Amino acid sequence: MAKGQRRKLNGRRNGRARRQARHQITWPEFLYLLLIAAVGSWLLLRPADWLGPNDPARRTHPLTLDEARTINAGIPFVAGPLRPAKPFRFRGSHAAKLQATDCLATAALYEAGMDGRGQKAVIQVVLNRARHPGFPKTICGVVYQGSSRRTGCQFTFTCDGSVQRRQVNAGWGAARKAARRALDGYVFPPVGTATHYHTDWVVPYWSGSLDKVAKVNTHIFYRSRRLSGRL
Repeated sequence: MAKGQRRKLNGRRNGRARRQARHQITWPEFLYLLLIAAVGSWLLLRPADWLGPNDPARRTHPLTLDEARTINAGIPFVAGPLRPAKPFRFRGSHAAKLQATDCLATAALYEAGMDGRGQKAVIQVVLNRARHPGFPKTICGVVYQGSSRRTGCQFTFTCDGSVQRRQVNAGWGAARKAARRALDGYVFPPVGTATHYHTDWVVPYWSGSLDKVAKVNTHIFYRSRRLSGRL
């Protein structure tokens, strides 16, 4: 075979070898792809045996009101006495206090309507959150957290258009009075240091990760397991 032909043949072989080397998967790459495939399979298939009997992920249809209430009733309240939150005393200018009062009263009225106990419970949750490291440090910051995102609001009325659609006038005076009292140190003991709540006709995904501490009419209240005695 002529020297030129041998050089050309060797060039072709070397080219094929380089292309094959580029397409070979190393062991770290193979393990990484295997891990991605395993996680993807779990997320897609998620065997029902891994879920609790009341896990909403087991269900293929939306929960009815009765189903949700049955599930919520099956979640036990945390054992032991319920420690009330510490008094919250607003520190700031007169103008800042008026703004905080408005935000607090608005949350109480839109979340609990004309229910006086429900309003006080909502107000206490807002104050508890303001002292919790996982939430904004101001009253209005807590109430309107995530309101600029359609799915990120903490209080539904701040992002579902409720405030823009209608003005709540009845009960505004009582809500403002309750807000002022709370900012001056009034504590609503029945919900303790709760930072979360929901109505009893829904089952939020987070309800199993917190301590269930109280129920006020149709609302169920929960507290953080790590900071229950520090708020």
